[in-house]
Amino acid sequence: MTAEIRNSELPSEPGADRKRKILIVEDEFVNREILSAMLASEYEVIPVGSGADAEEALRRQFGEISLVLLDLNLPDRHGLDILRELKDDPRTSKIPVIVLTSDKEAEVECLNVGAIDFIPKPYPIPKVVQARVRRTIELSEDRDLIRYTERDHLTGLYTREYFYRYAAQYDVYNRDVQTDALVLDVNHFQMINERFGKQYADGVLVRIARAIVSAVGASGGIACRRSADMFLVYCPHLLDYQAFLDGIVTAACGEDKGRIRIRLGVCAGADKSVEMQTRFDRAKIAADTVRGSFTDCVAFYDNAMHEKEIYAERLLDEFQAAIDGKQFSVYFQPKFDVRPEKPILSGAEALVRWIHPELGVISPGVFIPLFENNGLIRMLDHYVWQETVERIGEWKRKFGCTVPVSVNVSRVDMLDPDLVETLVDLIRGGGLEFSDLHLEITETAYTEDARQIISTVNRLRETGFVIEMDDFGSGYSSLNMIATLPIDVLKLDMAFIRNVFRENGNLRMLKVIVEIAETLSVPMIAEGVEKEEQLNALREMGCAMVQGYYFSPPLPPGEFEKHIREWLPQGREKE
Repeated sequence: MTAEIRNSELPSEPGADRKRKILIVEDEFVNREILSAMLASEYEVIPVGSGADAEEALRRQFGEISLVLLDLNLPDRHGLDILRELKDDPRTSKIPVIVLTSDKEAEVECLNVGAIDFIPKPYPIPKVVQARVRRTIELSEDRDLIRYTERDHLTGLYTREYFYRYAAQYDVYNRDVQTDALVLDVNHFQMINERFGKQYADGVLVRIARAIVSAVGASGGIACRRSADMFLVYCPHLLDYQAFLDGIVTAACGEDKGRIRIRLGVCAGADKSVEMQTRFDRAKIAADTVRGSFTDCVAFYDNAMHEKEIYAERLLDEFQAAIDGKQFSVYFQPKFDVRPEKPILSGAEALVRWIHPELGVISPGVFIPLFENNGLIRMLDHYVWQETVERIGEWKRKFGCTVPVSVNVSRVDMLDPDLVETLVDLIRGGGLEFSDLHLEITETAYTEDARQIISTVNRLRETGFVIEMDDFGSGYSSLNMIATLPIDVLKLDMAFIRNVFRENGNLRMLKVIVEIAETLSVPMIAEGVEKEEQLNALREMGCAMVQGYYFSPPLPPGEFEKHIREWLPQGREKE
């Protein structure tokens, strides 16, 4: 398998005044003249009378000759010897050869050596010769074009489109062979590229490709490079996939032991009634289950994953009906200002719940990542925003007071050029103030596409929206970055709170974060507070606001109203 296909292997594209070149190797002058006359109108003909002259012509015009017409009886060499040398030399092996002969016995041997066709002697009428020559060149160029496009130029493996075709072909001729679909994904390949350079990273990919071919090629397995750092393999079932992966990783690392890590997903004994691409999607699902693991690198697609996949497909299929039927309910978890002796209700966070008519309550931990991966999160966010704005307006009219509510703004939303206008229209349509709706943007969103995100956030703040940095402590922001980010509130990640209050937790780190918020002159909200000791410690450190089950779980609107009546002094229902 070639590691790289060079442009010189492709036929030269003739310009308006450039003809394809044909080398005629014929010792009889009259025959050379006859063939030249037949072909000269359409091709540039190079007539020679010996094997030595043919070799010289090929050397001088390497990469330019589209076809060789080869006589077998030459004064200095036998044509078969020349044909063998042409096909044995990688530089000339792709040039098609038509043999000129009257010897029927020689045809089989010539075909076995690599001849494409024959033109008998005496030569047939010009139209027959021209048709054979034209068709041979066309087929050769089509073959070269396919060869050029079917292979990844770096690794020499199949490209994805051809790979799927050849894998399906394999099934046709090997119906009874148990086959597996494999996905190999290099962990953090982009970092390898950035740390060690493109040349080093390319070398890793080439070594992986060669190791895969070495491991499965003999059994008829095929492979492709699907993307920058992902490989697909279709092969007869292997008994030990950990050993297979260990061999690939060893080859990938070369002398740099331990630098490269690869995860492997296996769809074993793939059901051949399932579409080829689906089998590899399943192997990819398996590979993703060990993403980031330092102990497990091989995963198999199983019934549990299959059921989860079917469940996910159902949720995706029923999403629009759920939106139209208002199956998504917006719950509200109160936030409390804990600086006074008696905590005061200071707002709420809007959290969505899916109340499915058949499946019951579906966890947001299930459907939100699913919708984020499939682009539906934006529509769901808009739904939640609309419901929240209507609810704030209702409470304003009912209680004569404003309860600010924060809503999630996903990274997908932040990339919407019409985001500011959409939110402005919502607020004006609901008769609210911009400060009534707080916008939660995750810490990680600031670190991805930072320039565009910050520009959008600045526009939102200038409009009057309050910006909360959500999940602070879960990302990788530097202190310098935090100091320059446009935010109004820091919201400490729930998992961070849980970790610091565990046995041997580091409360000093929590104190540092509270001090960061004080330094930035922004209030801090700690979410996920469940115990009184957590509340007291946060209060003592100077944390401004708290959210969590200690005070209340997320509540449907009717139950949340009880907090408005209980905690807000002015929260008496209007007569």
